[in-house]
Amino acid sequence: MTKIAIIGFGEAGRIYAEDLAAQGAQVTVWDKKFLSAEADQLKAMAGQWRVCAAHSLALALEGATLVLSLVTAANALQVAQQAAALLRQGQTLLDFNSVAPDTKRAAAQAVTEGEGRYLDVAVMAPVPPRRLGTPLLIGGTQAATVAALLSGLGCQARAASEEIGTVSAIKMCRSVMIKGLEALTTECLAAAQRYGVEEAVLNSLHTSFPSLGWNDALPDYLISRVAEHGVRRAEEMQEVVKTLQDVGLEAPLSQAIRQVQAEFPAQLKSHQLQYQDLLPFSWRTVLAKLS
Repeated sequence: MTKIAIIGFGEAGRIYAEDLAAQGAQVTVWDKKFLSAEADQLKAMAGQWRVCAAHSLALALEGATLVLSLVTAANALQVAQQAAALLRQGQTLLDFNSVAPDTKRAAAQAVTEGEGRYLDVAVMAPVPPRRLGTPLLIGGTQAATVAALLSGLGCQARAASEEIGTVSAIKMCRSVMIKGLEALTTECLAAAQRYGVEEAVLNSLHTSFPSLGWNDALPDYLISRVAEHGVRRAEEMQEVVKTLQDVGLEAPLSQAIRQVQAEFPAQLKSHQLQYQDLLPFSWRTVLAKLS
């Protein structure tokens, strides 16, 4: 039985914990929220899936072959550094977090200075709805071995490089486009609605790009992603900015994308609107509330 530790029990961490346990893995999770008022609720959720909720990071890592780090971009390096001192021979940290290649390389250095091994993982699509079927690119010297192990557990994992940072560069460059499209759609339709021309704008977009769904569910989906995940996406976009600046690009558009991703959830909060109360999500209704 494969023993897996998961650091981070947010949306992605919960999905991987539940689904890997269902595949027969022995899964232990740790999250700093286990020390907060949310602890009982989170631990009860883990128990429903036959997942062990550890009392500390050290206890979560005990005996695990694979350690999956699924935290926020802002905490990714610190978590790797904390885990580095606790990892033993035969344990591999898989860094799933969306951070710059140099951030991954710094995390790898911290881990490999100890007894553990480190792999760079790029998550190439939203974890829901495909769950374990979400495409994963893996980088590092043990990438092929671990990709095969994860594939045996139902993941769609592929070894893409033996170098740390390469798959994260792919993910970060892709994020300019994906998170940029979300931000552009939010800004475009907010302005169009205030001018009363949203239908004309959407019709024009559909005429130019008829296969994308501008006349259907695409605008709701893109803007809902900002509403639900904008705070985390803004952290990721800060890492995208770092990625671009590390190779000499000023990244003005990526900085603007980060700003939109951060500000939209802040606007919702200032209007005392929570994402779960906006379901089923309608961009027209939500933007009207903000105007």
